[in-house]
Amino acid sequence: MSSGPDGQEDGQDGQDGQDGVGPQLLENTPKENPSKPSFSPSPAWTAVLTKQARILLTPLSFKKGPGRQGFLPRRILEPKQCGPGENAAEEPGAPTGPAGSQPLSLCPRRSREAPRLSPETAAPAADSPQDEDDSDGDERECQGSFSGLSAYERKRLKNIKENAKFFASLELLEAAAKLKKMTTRKPSCGVKRKKPKEEADETTRRRSMRLLKADPSGVPVPQVPAQPELAADESPGPPPGPLEMVPSNQTAKDEVFGEFLQTWTEMSQPSGSTIQQPSSLESYRASLSGMAVSEETVCKVTKDRIFSLAVHPSESRLLVAAGDRLGQVGLWDLDRGPKAAGVHTFAPHIRAVSCLYFSPANPAHLLSLSYDGTLRCADFSRAVFDEVYRNQELALSSFTFLSDDASSLLVGHWNGGVAVVDRRAPAPVQWADLGPGLVRTVHGHPLHRQYFVAAGARNVSIFDVRCLKPQRNRPLLSLPGHTKSLASAYFSPTTGCRVVTTCADDNLRVFDTSCLGSKAPLVTTVRHNNNTGRWLSRFQAVWDPKQEDCFVVGSLSRPRRIEVFHAAGRLLHSFAHEDWLGSVCSINALHPSRPVLAGGNSSGKVHVFKARGAEP
Repeated sequence: MSSGPDGQEDGQDGQDGQDGVGPQLLENTPKENPSKPSFSPSPAWTAVLTKQARILLTPLSFKKGPGRQGFLPRRILEPKQCGPGENAAEEPGAPTGPAGSQPLSLCPRRSREAPRLSPETAAPAADSPQDEDDSDGDERECQGSFSGLSAYERKRLKNIKENAKFFASLELLEAAAKLKKMTTRKPSCGVKRKKPKEEADETTRRRSMRLLKADPSGVPVPQVPAQPELAADESPGPPPGPLEMVPSNQTAKDEVFGEFLQTWTEMSQPSGSTIQQPSSLESYRASLSGMAVSEETVCKVTKDRIFSLAVHPSESRLLVAAGDRLGQVGLWDLDRGPKAAGVHTFAPHIRAVSCLYFSPANPAHLLSLSYDGTLRCADFSRAVFDEVYRNQELALSSFTFLSDDASSLLVGHWNGGVAVVDRRAPAPVQWADLGPGLVRTVHGHPLHRQYFVAAGARNVSIFDVRCLKPQRNRPLLSLPGHTKSLASAYFSPTTGCRVVTTCADDNLRVFDTSCLGSKAPLVTTVRHNNNTGRWLSRFQAVWDPKQEDCFVVGSLSRPRRIEVFHAAGRLLHSFAHEDWLGSVCSINALHPSRPVLAGGNSSGKVHVFKARGAEP
C-alpha cells in the first residue's frame, strides 16, 4: 500500500478504511479510527517556517483488565526491535480487530521518547538532493522495512523523516554555535598605556613671597616660634582670681559705664522694706491682670540662650540680670532711657551660667555659677568679679545660700556631690556625696537654713547640712513619684511648707513639706508639656516671692505665654501678647515686692511684664 502526495491512500487502503481497519487521513489531520469507536483525536497544530511541518498526536488504545480502566496513552514514536518472523499479534493478550482484519497494534513498540537528531546525522540528509525518485525509493524502503505496518503508521514515519531532514537543512545547531562564539567576550590583553613624560617647563613659575616667607624685596622673614596647641578634649579654663569688670559691648571707663557703677554703689545698702502679701487670691489675680509687656520692656540682653535670670530687689530702680550659654552676664537697667544705653554685658565665665542670685545681705553683689567650675561674685562698688569657689575637675550645677548674710553657700555638682563653702573659714570647703544621681538644683529652706532640697536624675530629697558626711549620706525625706529626670525643685518663699518640682515626664508636682520629720504627701499634680528639646532651656517652675502658694512656669502653647498656677493646680493667669511675646520664655524670675515678671528666651531676649502706667 502507498499514499499520494496529498496524504490520501489508494483504493486498497480506502477499502481497508471502509472495513474499519485503516483510517482515512487528511493532510496533518488524522481522522478517527473506526476500530476505536469512542476515540476522537484532535487535529494537530503545525508551525510554518520555510516549509510546512507535519506533527501528529500519539493515539490512545484501550486495554481492559483488572485494575486498569479507561483510556491509556500509548506512544509509538520508535519501533521495537523485533526479531525476524516476530509479530505483535503473536504476543499474548494483544488486541485484535474484527474478523478477517489485521491486529490493531501491528507496528513494533516504540520507546517513550523520540530519537534526537545530532548535527552529524542530520547534515548528510540536509545536503543530499531530494527529488521524486528518492522520495519513491524512500517510500519503498519504508514499505519494505515496515511491511507489517498499517498505512497510517507508515505515513506517520514518513512525515517524521521528512521533518528531520527539514530541520537539519535549517542548520540551527551551527547557527547557535556561531552565535555563542560571537557573544563570548575575549579576555583583555591587559596592556597598560604608558603615560607621556611631562616636558620640563623652561620658564620659571611665579611663586608667592608670603609662601616663601620673604618680604617683597626677597629678604627672608624671621620665623615666629610656634605656640603649643591644646588637645582636642582640652579647653582653656577661666583665669583664677578676681577679674576686672569690663563691659564687652561698650568701651571701658566711659561716661555711661561710670554712671552705671555709681548707681550700683548707691544701691549697696538693702532697702529694709518688708514684703507685703496680697490680702486674698482675688486681689493677687487682679494684680496679675494689670501687668503687660510693651516695646520698651523687650530687649536683647545676652548674646546667646538664657540659662538663668534674676530681678534686683530694689524698689527704686528696675534692673534685670541674665546669664547665657557662652558664659556672659548681661545687666539691663530699664530706668535708663534707650534700651541700648541701659544694657551692659560682661564675660566672667567661659561656659553656661546656670545660676544667678543677688546677695540677700548686699544687693550690689551678684553671684553667678557656671559650668566651667567657678562661682564668682560681681562687686559693682569695686568693679571686679571676685572668685568665691573653684573646682576645675567637676562641673558645677547650682548653688544656694545657707545663711542670711550670704557667707555660707551650698554648691551642687553634676556628679552627685555638694560642697559647703564658708567664705570666712580658713578651710572653706566641706565635701559630701549625696549618691549616684545627678544634682541639677539645690535650694535652701527659707526659715530653717540647715535644710535643703536637691533634685537629681529621678529623685528629689531633703537633707540636713549638719548630718552631711563624705560618703553614704541618707536623706531626711524623699519626694517619690518622678519617672524621668528633674529640672528643678524649690521651697515656697516664705514658710517652705511646699516644694514644687518640674519633671521631664510632663508633670508639675507640689508636695507638702510642713512636717519634715514624716512623709511629704503629694498635694497636686499639674499636667504640663515640659518637652522643650535641645534648643530651648528646660522649664523651671519658680514660686512668686509675693505669694506663698502660687508659682510661674513657661509654656509651649500657642500663642506663646507664661503661666501662673495655684498650688492646688488651678491656672490663675497667662501672660501673653501677640506683638511682643512671640517666643518661648523658658526661664522666669519675679520681683520680691513689685508686680514685675521677667522672662528669658533662647535668643538672649528678656521680656518684662510690669504694671500698666508704671514708670520703667
